Amino acid sequence: MSQEEAAQLLGVCERTFRRYIDRYEEEGLDGLIDKRLSQVSHRRAPVDEVMRMVDRYRSRHDGWSVKHYYAWYRRGGGGRSYNWVRKSLQAAGAVTKAAGRGQHRKRRERAPVPGVLLHQDGSTHAWVPGQTWDLIVTMDDATSRHYSMFFCDQEGTRSSFQGVREVIEAEGLFCSLYTDRGSHYWHTPTAGGKVDKGNSTQFRRALQQLGVEMIAAYSPQARGRSERAFSTHQNRLVKELAAAGITDMAAANEYLQQVYLPAFNEEFEQPPREVGSAFVPVPEGAQLDNIFCEHYERRVRKDNCIEFEGRTLQIPADRHRYHYIKAKVKVLRHTGGALSLWHGPRKLACYDAAGQLIQTDLPVAA
Repeated sequence: MSQEEAAQLLGVCERTFRRYIDRYEEEGLDGLIDKRLSQVSHRRAPVDEVMRMVDRYRSRHDGWSVKHYYAWYRRGGGGRSYNWVRKSLQAAGAVTKAAGRGQHRKRRERAPVPGVLLHQDGSTHAWVPGQTWDLIVTMDDATSRHYSMFFCDQEGTRSSFQGVREVIEAEGLFCSLYTDRGSHYWHTPTAGGKVDKGNSTQFRRALQQLGVEMIAAYSPQARGRSERAFSTHQNRLVKELAAAGITDMAAANEYLQQVYLPAFNEEFEQPPREVGSAFVPVPEGAQLDNIFCEHYERRVRKDNCIEFEGRTLQIPADRHRYHYIKAKVKVLRHTGGALSLWHGPRKLACYDAAGQLIQTDLPVAA
């Protein structure tokens, strides 16, 4: 057999085969052994380091995805690569190899800069054992940055007000908001049908006052970006709250703000496609307290009082009018349940949640 035929049989080139012959003639069979198999790389992690990393996973993070655990590993000062962590855990049998992925979804193009389009949604889940809360998230479409994130008992108008107001106070006004067709966002005359844009909810009225457009989603796939974020939260946040020993909502919200939210944004925030921002400052004189609240119209009775949800609100005397009988007035229900009564731009009175007249001043209506 010629050298060319032998090299072809071994699957190497002729030059490599000649080197094999030279090493065999110089060292015999020992010259054909790959010496890399008996050498240990100086970059290889010590066995103790591997064992500590695997033991930490098994003792505190069992069941976590490798990506989730790696974020904590780096946060704790770990300096190895993601692949090193993944392969070490797989070699120790702590995690299994993921099955091959199918065809990837068709990606929807992101907004070009922050502030063009935001998503708001809620997720009902057993975030801690034995308790079901709603997690409200307001995030940016351009970067996936979460601006607001908190737990509440039930998603509704007040929770939506809180999420949007936190964004506006921190970043400024944005262009549009993408939501599902929940009843606190939209009036939908026919179940599963189109929203009634001519009949605004309390939430949509507030955004219209600020000039923010609302966009209704007609399928879960349309909210894919926020749905995938909630899938991550349900996988990670439950485990982190359990690891921290948190079981009450106040502690959970504190953990969200101080630990989880900054770490999540650091790991998952994407760079925008273009430079700049669509956020603009809140107009001077805009009273957010009087915008992010519930507005109701009432007509004053003959006794100079109004009826509001089973409570009688007495209008005190003032120097502008002798009475307000038959006049149309507006009742604002603020965060916490306090009420204020307005006639045009003038505030007539303030009441506590029970309808008792109080003297505490509220901001002038916008």
